[in-house]
Amino acid sequence: MRLAALVSGGKDGAYAAHVARMAGHEIACAVTALPASAEDMLWHHPNARHAALHARAMGVPLVEFGPSGGAGLAGALREAAREHGVEGVVHGGLASAHQRDAFGAAASAAGMRAIAPLWGRGGVAYLREVIGAGFRFVVVSVSAGGLGPEWLGAEVTRERAEGIGRLAAEFGFEASFEGGEAETFVVSCPLYSRDVEIRRARASWDGYRGSLEIEDAALRARA
Repeated sequence: MRLAALVSGGKDGAYAAHVARMAGHEIACAVTALPASAEDMLWHHPNARHAALHARAMGVPLVEFGPSGGAGLAGALREAAREHGVEGVVHGGLASAHQRDAFGAAASAAGMRAIAPLWGRGGVAYLREVIGAGFRFVVVSVSAGGLGPEWLGAEVTRERAEGIGRLAAEFGFEASFEGGEAETFVVSCPLYSRDVEIRRARASWDGYRGSLEIEDAALRARA
């Protein structure tokens, strides 16, 4: 099936697209939202403007839409169907029923299927799976107890994934970050023909939560 991949630059959307492709689907384009606020419940806010880099790394066109909820996504999916012949959309939802229902409703309104190949996964086991599949990603926002400013810009390696698991057990958050405890930015993965290089970034921390704004990024050839 020709699919649109719903991506934000984070690990879950990219990994869902990878899993779908490995299952025999074709990723025909990427679709991303440009949310106006970090408080948006559906869309990742940090660094969404760099989604074009991820689409270029994937070698597919990008369809963008503004922060108008499911209606905006439905319109973007109609455009993807019209311009790129997609028949469905793949997204990286793990456990949020609100997210799954919103994406499913938008897909139905656009006359296509929504596929969630990662549904039900989570915890440190999920982080291990993503890293084991060849994904490299850094933390770009934190908003949970136990996750301080030292995590901003840190790559989630196997060792750090285990550390996240210990912190999740101690502070009571979901290690996969499905609940918005943190957000990530993929710099390399099997979907990409080139890596994403973060050239300049600015961290902010208010004592409780923080974010890493990527001010300059570019694609680079792999060594």
